[in-house]
Amino acid sequence: MITKSTIDRIMEATDIAEVIGDFVQLKKRGANYIGLSPFANERTPSFTVSPAKGIFKDFSSGKGGSAVTFLMEHEKFTYPEALKWLAKKYGIEVEETVETTENREEENRRESLMIVTGFAAKFFQDSMWETDEGQSIGLSYFKERGFTNETIKKFELGYSPDQWEAFTSKAIAEGYKPEFLEESGLSVKRDNGSTYDRYRGRVMFPIHGFTGRVIAFGGRTLKSDKSVPKYVNSPESEIYHKSSVLYGLYFAKKAIRDEDNCYLVEGYADVLSVHQAGIENVVASSGTSLTVEQIRLIGRFTKNVTILYDGDAAGIKASLRGLDMILEEGLNVKVVLFPDGHDPDSYVRNVGTSAFKKYIDDNKKDFILYKTSILLKEAGNDPIKKAGVIREVVESIAKIPDSIKASVFIKECSYQMQIDERSLLTELNKMRLAKAKKDGQPTQNFQTPVEEMPNFEPVVPEIKETFTQEKEIVRLLLLYGNRMIDWDGIANTYIGPFMIAELSDVTFDNEACKAFVEDYRKEVENGVLPDEQHYIHHTDKGIVDLAVTMLATRYTLSENWYEMHKILVTDEQANMKATVLGGIFHLKKHKVGQILEKLRNELQTAQSEHDQEILLNQYARMKKVERHISDYLGSVILK
Repeated sequence: MITKSTIDRIMEATDIAEVIGDFVQLKKRGANYIGLSPFANERTPSFTVSPAKGIFKDFSSGKGGSAVTFLMEHEKFTYPEALKWLAKKYGIEVEETVETTENREEENRRESLMIVTGFAAKFFQDSMWETDEGQSIGLSYFKERGFTNETIKKFELGYSPDQWEAFTSKAIAEGYKPEFLEESGLSVKRDNGSTYDRYRGRVMFPIHGFTGRVIAFGGRTLKSDKSVPKYVNSPESEIYHKSSVLYGLYFAKKAIRDEDNCYLVEGYADVLSVHQAGIENVVASSGTSLTVEQIRLIGRFTKNVTILYDGDAAGIKASLRGLDMILEEGLNVKVVLFPDGHDPDSYVRNVGTSAFKKYIDDNKKDFILYKTSILLKEAGNDPIKKAGVIREVVESIAKIPDSIKASVFIKECSYQMQIDERSLLTELNKMRLAKAKKDGQPTQNFQTPVEEMPNFEPVVPEIKETFTQEKEIVRLLLLYGNRMIDWDGIANTYIGPFMIAELSDVTFDNEACKAFVEDYRKEVENGVLPDEQHYIHHTDKGIVDLAVTMLATRYTLSENWYEMHKILVTDEQANMKATVLGGIFHLKKHKVGQILEKLRNELQTAQSEHDQEILLNQYARMKKVERHISDYLGSVILK
């Protein structure tokens, strides 16, 4: 187990905005940050990070918690794994209560696969740098391609010996289980039950996950035999889903955020050469067709994508339709076509960094306009083909969720295609209407931007649902439980213990609220006033989720809200007595209302006069209690 002192040091060092910023593009909004949910597909940001409170809240999926919770949810880490990841990030030495030895059989399956791929990555690197075969074949290949030692080591490139079982036998000898070697795709099982190396005789390109750990490999053959596949890639596994991975993203994500643009290339070598030239905001789809998941990965960091194609015009035309997915996800797409015979790898090595950047700036074209020119050129003067081009281009524009942006493209394309703008708009509206009807969506959908919505809650909301009333108690305990009371008639005590004492006769119905209040009660009895951090890092996930939901707010009120709108938002802290007692007695009034409803139902089914009399007496007493509470609420709230 990781010691409590180590955990405390990790928590103190952790900047939640910095941690989550490695995975999600965040923008400052007042004291908080907002971004698109990494757990749901959305176009309006609902993901909020509060550095002051050390929490995040995703209003789309309902997930929330600390930086540790985020890593557990997003990266599927266990609690210790998340802590160790943070410790590594912030250079904190992890102390454990028991000196443990590696016992691979006891590791959970996912972590076992991670350990195996990590071991393999080091094996392939050592094989290249420390053996004659590796240096003469693997290292010399990378050197011939123009890669420096720094690039080779940064991307952890390696070489797999040209032997049937060099890696497999070494891994088994080190104690790694064959089932994990096979599942990760590093070894292949023969019919007789023995295993051999999948990547023998290949140079190795490790594929890194979001946190920098190796999750898969691409192996390139150096043989000229046409019957041997040029590339062999890892199969799908519990840790590797190729449709959700972009090669080089781990090394590019900071640069993508900084440059607000992502260069998308095709292969490993393209990424390495462009990155080595100092242009680090580059990733590759690794030879596979671009997927929605990969587009959304890019969308976390930037809304701008520049596709860097080689000179294969036929390949470009084939991929045009697939790029509509990028538009549909709300990203801006530009296209750069390199001269015949060149791809990004060869061109940047040929002309250097400055000329490469200048070529991109001078030749990048918007995807819609580029597609229009390509298709028009192919259609020539054939009116039927030209009509098809018009429809195909408008179909692409219809994918763009931003209506203003779509209108601009309609205008540009009408000029380029020499067709009336109104005709294109009519066709665009037909397509959108048909799609909306097909998807069962309203034909008009207006949505208020996040930043225009105010952030306030009523002091005591008159809502009947039990959960809402009970959540209000949790919220008050979290926010104000450790404040001193200085009210007329009540003083020298804290709000938290006061509320707990006042609620001793109340039974909570919601399990999470009940667990929270019971935990708060135990802490108070032990002489501790628990703060919000106690609950953000609580071991009970239900309590954590509830606490984060109460602490997080989706909207923030701008500093000049009153000056702009002349709308005064009530500050509940101005009258804490009304806020706290209002919360307590509204809940009690609601509980009394539940009892009265139960008594009314029992009166309707009571058989004897004796039972009816007992129930009527109980009902009268409860009505009296209800009146007292109502009178008390009125006097407190109005003061």
